[in-house]
Amino acid sequence: MSGKTRLSSLSILSLCALIGLIAFGAYQYVLAKPQVSEDEFGERVRAYLLSNPQVLREVIAELSKQEEVAASTERQGLIASLATDLKEDGYSYVAGNPDGDVTIVEFFDYRCGYCKQSFPELMKTVEEDGNIRLVLKEFPILGPDSFLASQAAIASLEQDKYLEFHTALMGSRGGVTIERIRSIAADVGLDVEKLEADMKKDAVREVVEKNYVLAKQLGISGTPAFIIGDEFIPGVVSGEQMKEIISAARESAALAANNDS
Repeated sequence: MSGKTRLSSLSILSLCALIGLIAFGAYQYVLAKPQVSEDEFGERVRAYLLSNPQVLREVIAELSKQEEVAASTERQGLIASLATDLKEDGYSYVAGNPDGDVTIVEFFDYRCGYCKQSFPELMKTVEEDGNIRLVLKEFPILGPDSFLASQAAIASLEQDKYLEFHTALMGSRGGVTIERIRSIAADVGLDVEKLEADMKKDAVREVVEKNYVLAKQLGISGTPAFIIGDEFIPGVVSGEQMKEIISAARESAALAANNDS
């Protein structure tokens, strides 16, 4: 993800509003001090801004910051409203502790290098903590091979081998072909013929389509994307960062519980 600050339409509108306020203030100043002409005052403002360009940079940075806060608040509201679809959809595999007090939702793609990079730390954190629900959302966005891998993974649920197959796919290197899927499936003890038959079921495609819709609602367009508690975290997350976010989610939940009691 790019770290560059880009003005959105909201920032541009806000900046225009600021310029309008400055112009209105200048007009009021001129009215109050008729000895200062509009042209003279305008030149003073212009000279000041040219001499202190950081003022505009500070304004733009503040507008950007306010936008980020507003977007985060809006997304948290969406996460809350979509909590059931995210955490209790009835079809996504739940790893870790099914009764855990913190839920992590991951949207991932088997061809995503960053997803593969995150996988070991994610699973280590879940295992060491012992009280985390990990909801795995198949989100194949990197082409037909990604979709093929997700089809196979979802189909493996029929044989109760999802986590083994998921782990093997995350650890695999190179392209994803049907031959590669057959080989991995056989290695983890799946009935390959049944897997291929189950991959063709409409229910498998429907799972992916539902995840696409959910991701679109949340503005998720890349992988990996994590939701921990009510926080959205795009991209790779280190083990230490994840532990900090999990701890904050627990504190937030405890505070909410105390306020309700």
